[in-house]
Amino acid sequence: MDRRRALGIALVVVSAAGFGSGTILSKPIYAAGLDWLQLLAWRFTVGAVLAWAWVLVSARRRAAVARLAGRPALAAIGLGIWFTGNAGTYYAGLETVPASLAGVLVYIYPATVAVLSIRFATRLAGRRPWIALGVAFVGVILALGGIQLGTPPPTSGIVLILASPVIYAGWIILSARLAGERSDRLAHESEGEGADDAAAVTTLMITATAGTFVAAALAFGHPVGPGAIPGDVWPLLLANGFGSTFLAIQTFYAGARRIGAAQAALVSTIEPLVIVTLAAIVLHDVLAPIQLVGAALILVGVVVAQTGERPRGAPEPAAPLDGALTPAPAGRSGPAA
Repeated sequence: MDRRRALGIALVVVSAAGFGSGTILSKPIYAAGLDWLQLLAWRFTVGAVLAWAWVLVSARRRAAVARLAGRPALAAIGLGIWFTGNAGTYYAGLETVPASLAGVLVYIYPATVAVLSIRFATRLAGRRPWIALGVAFVGVILALGGIQLGTPPPTSGIVLILASPVIYAGWIILSARLAGERSDRLAHESEGEGADDAAAVTTLMITATAGTFVAAALAFGHPVGPGAIPGDVWPLLLANGFGSTFLAIQTFYAGARRIGAAQAALVSTIEPLVIVTLAAIVLHDVLAPIQLVGAALILVGVVVAQTGERPRGAPEPAAPLDGALTPAPAGRSGPAA
């Protein structure tokens, strides 16, 4: 396995852990009296502040933001607004749907991304990844079967949760295309510059998402001022803004650029494992034996997909797309730092 691919997988694993932690952190925040719109307004505001701080401490990342002008900048902002649909439906559903169930149901999106990638991004090559996706999907179903619901959640909550992965799959494909991925090639990466460009794009995305949620909260009369937030909730909001927003979005976008949208979605099937494990530790949800079998199958699927031989004729790095990813200066090329 080459360095670029290994780094991409590691970044997506970190992202999955970050997104998974957000599901668990939401429950005590709701219990403290905040609703989903207040939670998301602050989650993405914190994430945006951290993303801009990360950009401003580096001259190269500041330059990468300056290079994002015109269509690429508008595309990044548009993707940030699009992301509100994914996060909004999921966290609204979480108000009534158990964390374990929500975390498992949302994982219809890797299969959706894999199918969309056939036409719009880099498809899963060969039979092994498709078999692995099937194994991981069976694992997700088994993990769902072991969840003790007690009182069945309302249909509206389930519908909201199921809408989230469809919207998220579209966001992943569009993000991959912004980075330069196509059906015959992965995104372009140049030494050093690739990571800076990823940070710039995701900073604009998170900022647009934050602005949309804050505007929505104000428009619908949900108090989002600091005085409306209980003091003991701030550590949870800060952790949510860092782990499940700033870190998760940046690492997923950077990882997907290295291994492709479909492979990134497949690797991220470990997120339900993170969620059910954290739910058992933090929320004291009981893990049934069938859930452990499902978790094992998820891991098997991910490992199988990543241990096969790299397909012949693997896509070459793409040229930059409309300035979205500016190549490194002459004489500087090679794998990403």
